[in-house]
Amino acid sequence: MERNEVETFHPPWHQGLFQNRAESAAWEVCEGAEEMTEPLKQCTAWLHAYFCQPARMASLPLPAFHHPLLQRDSFTGQVLWTLLRAVKFGEAVSYKRLAELAGNSRAARAVGGAMRSNPIPIIIPCHRVICSSGRSGHYGGGNLMKEWLLSHEKLQKEKLSS
Repeated sequence: MERNEVETFHPPWHQGLFQNRAESAAWEVCEGAEEMTEPLKQCTAWLHAYFCQPARMASLPLPAFHHPLLQRDSFTGQVLWTLLRAVKFGEAVSYKRLAELAGNSRAARAVGGAMRSNPIPIIIPCHRVICSSGRSGHYGGGNLMKEWLLSHEKLQKEKLSS
């Protein structure tokens, strides 16, 4: 790819979600070094690996997180960091269990609030948090997106293990 060319990536869930091409959203990645900072390059590489090459994810560094919510000492921050560290690709956890892992077994509703506050969904995988009943629960990107992300991870994990 030439230095200033743009690569367009259409994730699989992109098909059928939009009425026409004008409503469609494509991901554009600028390849020029001076156009992207190192953290943005890391984020782009991580997202590309997530969608296209999940086996590479373990070898990539997580992008730097500078959001204030992730910097301060709060239950929400604790929940998000716990989710990031404890719930791996292809796994799911209940709101209740995540509350237990974060240190407050009675805070399942607060975990839901933390998921709504997540400043970087997919990278901090709030889509992996489900109801104790097994239902998917709510997701800021829509339940169709949450179900697709969970299915994508399950399928990719099965492919990696076979």
